[in-house]
Amino acid sequence: MAKTKSAGSTKLGRDSQPKYLGVKLFGGQFAKPGSVIIRQRGTKFIPGENVRRGNDDTLYAIKEGVIQFRTIHKKKFDGNSRKAKMVNVISKK
Repeated sequence: MAKTKSAGSTKLGRDSQPKYLGVKLFGGQFAKPGSVIIRQRGTKFIPGENVRRGNDDTLYAIKEGVIQFRTIHKKKFDGNSRKAKMVNVISKK
């Protein structure tokens, strides 16, 4: 039997680090090539014109221009449709 009380380990303090997800550039703002528009998990927003999707579903601009959001009806594989937000970068050229 131990003579001193054990220090032990706490069951608290295991919170994960924040991921800083969300919209980074809003509609009407100017985007440069490579600038992150949205950080997301899954495809809540889908890429449109001059926008690409990264491996972690991040949407980023490939050309410079003004950001525009639209709501579209996207057809699923089972025939049903859903509303989805599409992100476009409209270039001035």
